[in-house]
Amino acid sequence: MSEGVNNFRDLNIWKVAIELVKNVYTISKSFPKDELYGLTSQMRRSAVSIPSNVAEGFRRQHNKEFKQFLFIGLGSCAELETQIVIAKELGYINKEQEDEVLEKLDHICRMTSNLIKTL
Repeated sequence: MSEGVNNFRDLNIWKVAIELVKNVYTISKSFPKDELYGLTSQMRRSAVSIPSNVAEGFRRQHNKEFKQFLFIGLGSCAELETQIVIAKELGYINKEQEDEVLEKLDHICRMTSNLIKTL
């Protein structure tokens, strides 16, 4: 890891992923109540999984394990992307909300892929 990174909270990827989690929680608040244990829960779990895997992998203190957790985080990004598209198709979010989340997701995916390459 680079200098000045003593904790997973120092990683920009973790910080951006936390912002994504807050965004997903905000937009999913308006979903129908009957989706609470369906799409709402799935989206929130997928979003939370991204920074959680960054943190867990970082704490393992071995690049091979860190990489594995980053790959798991990429899987969660793909899950969330799919769920965002479904939410838009069902009319739970608008195009602007979809675009905003997908843009953040794309950014996180690129950051994750770049971090994997450096390990």
